[in-house]
Amino acid sequence: MGGSDWRPLRGIDQRRLSVACLQAHHAVQWLARSARAYVPPQPDDGHMNFGWNDTLDGFTTHRMQGGMCLSLKIACLTLVLHCDESTIQSFSLDRRTDAQARQWLGEQVGARGLDAHALDAPSPYEIPAHAVTHGATYDIEDLADALVELAVWYANAEFLLARVQRQIIKRRLTASDVRCWPHHFDLATLISFSTRETDVTGYVGAGLSPGDKYYDEPYFYVSVYPRPDSAALPRLPKLGHWHTHEFTAAVAPAHQIVAANNQKDEVDEFLKVAVDVAIKILS
Repeated sequence: MGGSDWRPLRGIDQRRLSVACLQAHHAVQWLARSARAYVPPQPDDGHMNFGWNDTLDGFTTHRMQGGMCLSLKIACLTLVLHCDESTIQSFSLDRRTDAQARQWLGEQVGARGLDAHALDAPSPYEIPAHAVTHGATYDIEDLADALVELAVWYANAEFLLARVQRQIIKRRLTASDVRCWPHHFDLATLISFSTRETDVTGYVGAGLSPGDKYYDEPYFYVSVYPRPDSAALPRLPKLGHWHTHEFTAAVAPAHQIVAANNQKDEVDEFLKVAVDVAIKILS
């Protein structure tokens, strides 16, 4: 369920936002564990991704066995088990450990006829380290405003990326649903089409990263694959620049967006122009 409009970004101390994001990244792995265990597999691992739920200010899995879904409220790091629109149980991660979360979730799914041990399957990927993996508790007391701001980033991304997806579909191109992937914690839609080389498929990813090893802040991106000649990349709106180290993408970083006179319109323009440019480069 997407958002109805853009929410103003206030700007948060970047160090604290990064700490909040890392805790949320680890917390959302409970959704990934549940999806691997109880959502029917898809060839592209699409069963492991999540959708943004604006009502909860968080992410929700695909429907699991037994008709349930698991959500994570980003702003307060609370797990919510529900069926349709009804909440069955919730569990705040604040001052709790992963072991306590595993016990709670195992009891919930076990009581509904599912094998709780399936939650313990090893992850097929690694994420940045945090002390919670070694028994530390989640702690949001000093990060409450940063987690709220992180939720605003995702809500805004869902709002604008869903518009991008609809516009692409109107152009009779293929664009995936806007989904969050637990590995990189990014929210994105993937556009695919035939390139000028008929046996090669072009991919343009439009999304939001909450920050990574390339940028220690959230950023919107429009990636281009196969990678084009970096010397021939056209100009972008003032909000963005071209990133060419290890991958090629138009990037609009958080500090530029927060300082913009009209955040929504400038990010919207960046995404539209960058997507059009990326498609033109490949086709």
